[in-house]
Amino acid sequence: MKRELSEETGLSVTAGELVGSVTRPAADRTYEIHDYLCQVESGVLLAGDDASDVRWASAAILTTLRTSDLLAEGLYTALDEWGQLPRS
Repeated sequence: MKRELSEETGLSVTAGELVGSVTRPAADRTYEIHDYLCQVESGVLLAGDDASDVRWASAAILTTLRTSDLLAEGLYTALDEWGQLPRS
Protein backbone atom coordinates (compact mmCIF):
# COMPACT_ATOMS: atom_id res chain seq x y z
CA MET A 1 0.00 0.00 0.00
CA LYS A 2 2.76 2.49 0.89
CA ARG A 3 4.57 1.84 -2.40
CA GLU A 4 1.39 2.29 -4.44
CA LEU A 5 0.51 5.51 -2.64
CA SER A 6 4.02 6.86 -3.21
CA GLU A 7 3.84 6.04 -6.93
CA GLU A 8 0.42 7.66 -7.30
CA THR A 9 0.97 10.78 -5.15
CA GLY A 10 4.70 11.32 -4.59
CA LEU A 11 4.13 11.08 -0.82
CA SER A 12 5.59 8.78 1.80
CA VAL A 13 3.04 8.14 4.55
CA THR A 14 2.33 6.24 7.71
CA ALA A 15 -1.05 4.51 7.35
CA GLY A 16 -3.49 4.57 10.22
CA GLU A 17 -6.98 3.22 10.71
CA LEU A 18 -9.36 2.19 7.95
CA VAL A 19 -12.04 4.88 7.53
CA GLY A 20 -14.15 3.26 4.83
CA SER A 21 -14.43 1.05 1.78
CA VAL A 22 -16.30 1.29 -1.52
CA THR A 23 -16.75 -0.86 -4.58
CA ARG A 24 -16.60 0.86 -7.97
CA PRO A 25 -17.48 -0.81 -11.28
CA ALA A 26 -15.21 -0.37 -14.31
CA ALA A 27 -15.57 -1.46 -17.92
CA ASP A 28 -14.07 -4.92 -17.44
CA ARG A 29 -13.88 -5.40 -13.66
CA THR A 30 -14.90 -4.11 -10.25
CA TYR A 31 -12.51 -2.23 -7.97
CA GLU A 32 -12.65 -2.54 -4.19
CA ILE A 33 -11.19 0.61 -2.62
CA HIS A 34 -10.13 0.87 1.04
CA ASP A 35 -9.38 4.36 2.42
CA TYR A 36 -7.14 4.88 5.45
CA LEU A 37 -6.18 7.87 7.56
CA CYS A 38 -2.55 8.66 6.73
CA GLN A 39 0.14 10.92 8.13
CA VAL A 40 2.48 12.38 5.50
CA GLU A 41 6.14 11.67 6.34
CA SER A 42 7.77 13.27 3.30
CA GLY A 43 7.44 14.02 -0.39
CA VAL A 44 5.78 16.52 -2.67
CA LEU A 45 2.17 15.97 -3.78
CA LEU A 46 2.16 15.06 -7.51
CA ALA A 47 -0.46 13.54 -9.80
CA GLY A 48 0.39 9.98 -10.81
CA ASP A 49 0.07 8.70 -14.38
CA ASP A 50 -3.62 7.87 -13.94
CA ALA A 51 -4.67 11.36 -12.76
CA SER A 52 -4.84 14.71 -14.53
CA ASP A 53 -4.59 16.75 -11.32
CA VAL A 54 -4.07 16.44 -7.58
CA ARG A 55 -4.42 18.96 -4.75
CA TRP A 56 -4.99 19.42 -1.05
CA ALA A 57 -8.59 20.58 -0.66
CA SER A 58 -10.28 22.62 2.04
CA ALA A 59 -13.97 22.18 2.85
CA ALA A 60 -14.81 25.14 0.58
CA ILE A 61 -12.86 23.72 -2.36
CA LEU A 62 -14.43 20.27 -1.94
CA THR A 63 -17.89 21.82 -1.90
CA THR A 64 -17.10 23.60 -5.18
CA LEU A 65 -15.58 20.46 -6.73
CA ARG A 66 -18.65 18.46 -5.68
CA THR A 67 -20.70 20.17 -8.39
CA SER A 68 -18.04 19.79 -11.09
CA ASP A 69 -16.75 16.82 -13.04
CA LEU A 70 -13.31 17.21 -11.44
CA LEU A 71 -14.03 15.11 -8.36
CA ALA A 72 -14.22 11.32 -8.61
CA GLU A 73 -17.83 10.15 -8.68
CA GLY A 74 -19.09 9.29 -5.20
CA LEU A 75 -15.99 10.61 -3.39
CA TYR A 76 -17.67 13.53 -1.64
CA THR A 77 -20.60 11.38 -0.48
CA ALA A 78 -18.29 8.65 0.82
CA LEU A 79 -16.10 11.11 2.74
CA ASP A 80 -19.23 12.72 4.21
CA GLU A 81 -20.71 9.36 5.27
CA TRP A 82 -17.39 8.36 6.88
CA GLY A 83 -17.12 11.70 8.74
CA GLN A 84 -13.89 12.54 6.88
CA LEU A 85 -14.67 15.87 5.18
CA PRO A 86 -12.34 18.69 6.23
CA ARG A 87 -13.78 20.95 8.90
CA SER A 88 -12.54 24.18 7.34
